[in-house]
Amino acid sequence: MATSPNTRALLQLIRFDKPIGTLLLLWPALWALWLAAQGVPDFTLLAIFMVGAFLTRSAGCIINDLADRNLDGAVARTHDRPLVTGAITVRAAVTLGVVLLLLAFILVLLTNRLTVILAIAAVILAASYPFMKRYMQLPQLVLGAAFSWSIPMAFAAQSSALPATLWLVYLGNLLWTMAYDTAYAMVDREDDLKIGIKSAAILFGPYDRVMIALLQASSLTCLYLAGQSFGLGFYYNASLAVSAVFFSYQQYLIRTRKPDACFRAFLNNNWVGMAIFVGIALNYLTDGT
Repeated sequence: MATSPNTRALLQLIRFDKPIGTLLLLWPALWALWLAAQGVPDFTLLAIFMVGAFLTRSAGCIINDLADRNLDGAVARTHDRPLVTGAITVRAAVTLGVVLLLLAFILVLLTNRLTVILAIAAVILAASYPFMKRYMQLPQLVLGAAFSWSIPMAFAAQSSALPATLWLVYLGNLLWTMAYDTAYAMVDREDDLKIGIKSAAILFGPYDRVMIALLQASSLTCLYLAGQSFGLGFYYNASLAVSAVFFSYQQYLIRTRKPDACFRAFLNNNWVGMAIFVGIALNYLTDGT
């Protein structure tokens, strides 16, 4: 069935055809739900977090495009976004963003008070990221904090508690997010330099690959320590080894710093998130043996 131009523009606005952002937001939430529930998460919570990941990522894309609508036209990757071309008005974008956030908030209200409080902090983090690109040299740190916030939310929703060990998972995911978003920023580095947008790719300069490798190694270290704290065994550790292989492949892709290759390295991180989830799930299915 054919879609109207306006519908296509709205779908483009929320990146409906580019689910990578939703997946990178969802995988850590699934890790946390499985860890908090020791392998058997509440089905309703699972549905809430899956739908919530789509809604919040979509709303985040709208906030980002509204903030950058006067800059995106100068960037090759973003020059055809609907707010730049005029396919969607600012008013329509704001309306859709508010609707998506309200729907996400309604979902959170189905959980508990602690999760609702954490959700408010999540919105503040997500909304601040687009503006951090103008003022701080390392906006990827804010993005990492926002993309990792589903981890304490999942623990709060599943167990009504925030055990200290969850923050190792949080830190591991934050470092991983910084690594893959730096590769993503390498795609736009030349255009960002022209328009004054700041990023880790610009900050790290010729040491970008080294810094990404350090972030990846630090992420795996934190996640390994988290696994030890939660009593995870062979399958989980094997998933970290598989992730290390994916990271090595990403380093191979970005060796030339070509935008297309850097973007492929960014996309490859979906498999990292999936591998770690499979490792956690198999650990509980097999009792860690």
